[in-house]
Amino acid sequence: MTGVSLETDRLLLRPFRQSDHEPYAAMCADAEVMRYIGTGVALTAADAWRSMAGILGHWQLLGYGMFALELKATGAFVGRAGFINPPGWPGFELGWGLAREHWGKGLAVESAKACLDYAFGTLGRDRVISLIRPENQRSIRVAERLGQRLAGEVELLGSRALRYEIAA
Repeated sequence: MTGVSLETDRLLLRPFRQSDHEPYAAMCADAEVMRYIGTGVALTAADAWRSMAGILGHWQLLGYGMFALELKATGAFVGRAGFINPPGWPGFELGWGLAREHWGKGLAVESAKACLDYAFGTLGRDRVISLIRPENQRSIRVAERLGQRLAGEVELLGSRALRYEIAA
């Protein structure tokens, strides 16, 4: 089920492909981009490759996962958005991450709204969470613009995260 694509006014949300490696690796190598993602450490190109493989594997094993984000007007790689829910995860999570040059343009909210519609409408989910580091004010604002509300805290990858959630 890795062939799912969604569209917004400005974005194509699509499966990752090999040609995404270079821009994805550049995004993942940016310490500021990665500051609140995962363990907060920038990734090498090899780590970014493994991350892409994991994203594709998530789709293969669970039937949903992260989308690559592409600007429809130019074909430029923007970042990623979609779902995370491996075994032991605190819930069905919607996450997002954009290359820094695409921050502040509303693309995180635009892509996440499309993902929420997909989660509730197509996947039949009744609740979606987002796990956000308390210092990540940009992502907190995105979650709030999506209608998510603070619902608690969890330990995530060795540190504290806020659990935002929204119900269908």
